[in-house]
Amino acid sequence: MGVSGTLEYLSDLLAGTGKKKKKKQLNTVAVKIRMDCEGCALKVKKALSGVKGAKSVDVDLKQQKATVYGYVDAKKVLKAAQATGKKVEPWPYVPYTMVAHPYVAGVYDKKAPPNFVRATNDPAVVALNPVEEQYTLMFSDENPNACSIM
Repeated sequence: MGVSGTLEYLSDLLAGTGKKKKKKQLNTVAVKIRMDCEGCALKVKKALSGVKGAKSVDVDLKQQKATVYGYVDAKKVLKAAQATGKKVEPWPYVPYTMVAHPYVAGVYDKKAPPNFVRATNDPAVVALNPVEEQYTLMFSDENPNACSIM
């Protein structure tokens, strides 16, 4: 145990806690929040910067997205964002390359930012079945033995 560890132990002992504090994990929390102007974006950034443990806050007005980086809890970030009076939800989008069928109903969203679709846990949508995978590889540019139709 180094000097700083000894000092921390002694301060905890003198404070009477005697318990080790559980350290929070470094997180990145993204929320979708309705913002109309720069004023709204500043209001959201100020509210999210006040969350205990937040190291940095990034607000993207075009995507309607706010990202908080630091030792924060997702529920606390969501609660702080809701305190602004804006419509808030956890960031529901993933890159379309992570979904096998990005144009299926329930996944495709016209309001999604470019190159993003809604996240889903449906295994039929997330992954290709073996037959689909076989056809995909048959016409793939990465496969040297693939059929090329031009």
